[in-house]
Amino acid sequence: MSTKIDGKLKETLTVSLSNFLDAGAIVAGASGLTLWMTYLHLNNEIIGLLGAVSANGFGAAIGALLGGKMADKYGRKFIYKYDLLIYMLGVALISLSINFPMLLVGYILTGISVGIVVPASWSYLGEQAPENKRFANIGWGQFYWGFAPLIIFLLAFAFNHYGLLGNRIMFAILFVIALVTWILQQQIAESKLWIAEKKKNSKLKSNKSTLYELFTIKANRQAFALCAGIYITWALVAGVQGYFLPYIFEKIGHLSNTSSNLLNAFIWLLTVIFTYLVSIRKGDIWNRKLVFSISCFLEIFAWIILIFSPISWFSLIMFDVLWGISAGFSSQCFFALWSVELFKTQYRAEVQGIIFFLVRSSVGIISFFFPSMLTDLGFKNTGLILILFLIVQLIIGVIYAPETRGKSITEIEQERYGEF
Repeated sequence: MSTKIDGKLKETLTVSLSNFLDAGAIVAGASGLTLWMTYLHLNNEIIGLLGAVSANGFGAAIGALLGGKMADKYGRKFIYKYDLLIYMLGVALISLSINFPMLLVGYILTGISVGIVVPASWSYLGEQAPENKRFANIGWGQFYWGFAPLIIFLLAFAFNHYGLLGNRIMFAILFVIALVTWILQQQIAESKLWIAEKKKNSKLKSNKSTLYELFTIKANRQAFALCAGIYITWALVAGVQGYFLPYIFEKIGHLSNTSSNLLNAFIWLLTVIFTYLVSIRKGDIWNRKLVFSISCFLEIFAWIILIFSPISWFSLIMFDVLWGISAGFSSQCFFALWSVELFKTQYRAEVQGIIFFLVRSSVGIISFFFPSMLTDLGFKNTGLILILFLIVQLIIGVIYAPETRGKSITEIEQERYGEF
């Protein structure tokens, strides 16, 4: 029994390492944004372009469309054979960049690889979990997603006196971790649910496309409204916050790069702690609609403090505390959970890829314009727009949040779609 449990945990942690690498690539780029800006003499538009095509934007969006379809057709494990090879090439190019084209290609490749693996990872974590531990299993993915930025910002603090060289070293470290992760991921088993679904579908050949079923089946339309609605509105804020918060701290808060990195590390320390305390320990026990709502309110209050209080250490730390706690059980956690529970195994990863494409495309668009928005609209007006997104997120979640605790994925599918 203990060997099986240890094996399951090893699978979970190995797959979750992809989340570490994904978030690590985003935050390593963010922590060195002003350094690259100075070194390559980049303007606001170019900085926006980097954010738009990166792992935080269109690069990941395109990758998710490809990865979702491949994960459903060829298997979850298929993605782990090749994805990190693309990732390693991307971070290597960034680490060694000597001009803007080289940096841009590195960002694009890294972004595509991040997008490709996301649907496979979330599907795998949910499908392999026991029914009473599904949120906890998915929570480990979120734990690593938060742990990566914490480590990156601490490294940024440690390497601060090296300037841009320190940022290059961080991408080199991501390369090494990706290589180790790739080796470990070759040893995991394929998702049992995917194998069973593949056998069943080989006998029941259907000509109906995923998009057709997505919009013609009522259960799918409701699930799509919930998952896409909460994730897009949250990501429009979190994507900007995650990528540009160092920029905001340094340009608007007039903090040093060192102080900015420490404040950002503090956010992610809280995220990791509350991911464990809430998502992993209590996510399968507590009422999920209530937990989701609390996260939304904390996010809204965090931004209210940041934009309406005078910029000071007090307001910045209060923002860190509220946002960091909320991120431990945010919409990203619930999207990863509900997108696994509410869509058929037949096209689960593909739908996740579609939604992730919409999410990262939205983030890519706002990332491209965000530096100019800060200049033209001002920080307060820009912040009010972000708060509006968070309010919409709360409303959608409260209306559509399902009650699925303690049920297996097969039971949930049968309840939603009938016998099939």
